[in-house]
Amino acid sequence: MAKNVYSVAQVNRYIKNMFTQDFMLARIYVKGEVSNCKYHTSGHIYFSLKDESGAIACVMFAGDRVKGLHFRMQEGQKVIVLGAVSVYERDGRYQLYAKEIVPDGEGDLYLRYERLKKELEEMGMFAPEFKQPIPLYSRKIGVVTAPTGAAVRDIMNITRRRNPFVQLILYPALVQGENAADSIVQGIRTLDEYGVDVMIVGRGGGSIEDLWAFNEEKVARAIFECRTPVISAVGHETDTTIADLVSDRRAPTPSAAAELAVVEYRQLMSGLELYRNQLADRVEQKILQCRQKAEFLRLRLQQASPEYQLREKKQHAADLEDRLRRTMEQKLIERKHTAALYAERLDGMSPLKKLQQGYSYIEDETGRALTGISQTAPGKMLKIHLADGVVAAKTIAVYESGSGRKESDGREDGR
Repeated sequence: MAKNVYSVAQVNRYIKNMFTQDFMLARIYVKGEVSNCKYHTSGHIYFSLKDESGAIACVMFAGDRVKGLHFRMQEGQKVIVLGAVSVYERDGRYQLYAKEIVPDGEGDLYLRYERLKKELEEMGMFAPEFKQPIPLYSRKIGVVTAPTGAAVRDIMNITRRRNPFVQLILYPALVQGENAADSIVQGIRTLDEYGVDVMIVGRGGGSIEDLWAFNEEKVARAIFECRTPVISAVGHETDTTIADLVSDRRAPTPSAAAELAVVEYRQLMSGLELYRNQLADRVEQKILQCRQKAEFLRLRLQQASPEYQLREKKQHAADLEDRLRRTMEQKLIERKHTAALYAERLDGMSPLKKLQQGYSYIEDETGRALTGISQTAPGKMLKIHLADGVVAAKTIAVYESGSGRKESDGREDGR
């Protein structure tokens, strides 16, 4: 028995790697007839491509349908599928994973579209930095489209309804046929020179052949070189042309382009009224702030004026004078009260007061005050001061207090 034994999963994985490494199978166009087409609820499409010699299973995931499929496939329809062939490991079968699908009759135009798209993208003509902003308030709008048809009528109706004061300037261009691309280019350049605020370039829906003028390189370059912002409105929402990719803004329909270019008048007036009220409120608030500031500066200036300073100093001096006067009066009252106390105390210590109470003041002949008996002797003259006069007296005898001893001049016994 062989030594190398592989599992089914290993074999399927090996085969898948072989498919993955084949560059031709990684991006391949396959032409065939649609068979067993099923639209799953998840959004995926499962179908088969077959011809007279064989068939291949195909799947297109929901995420690829947005850009890669612009029609609904039907049984028996001949299509060209761009995708990659790989192996579904679980079932061990290979299938075509579709990225883009176009009807077979449009295959050559689709290939031309892809080549031009890739070329212009590499040149940077689709880059966001080259996109001009669409003005919010346009007064003159240029329109490059057929003078008859649903597109121009839709644009006129939407414009009239949203803002009747906007001026539409129509350049009647061919939008289908051999000379359509040159006519569209001439219209873009004419309106750009005339001077409009924004330009709408487009037409109604149709097949890829009908819309091909908007896939021409000359139209793409005219839009890219236009100084006026351009809104493309070609076909329906599922139609994407080169003009859509290079324009400043893509609208899914001509009606949508008019809504992008024309501001609604009532909404504009409502917004202006709101701004007017806000401006009035802010101006009133600013005036109030300025008045308050002016009043504040006036008060500061008034306080800094010499007259105000002098008045303040006078008031301060008057306050100090009043305080000084009250203080002096208080001090004077206190001093008077103290003097009265001292006067009363002095009055109590006054000799005259003592004399009036029966006390006397005695001096000797020389006027010296007697404070004791040792300062006099019998026979000496004395002056006795009383409250109402002076008595002249002569010392007859001197007695010591408590001893009973006496000293006399000898006259006392002979009385």
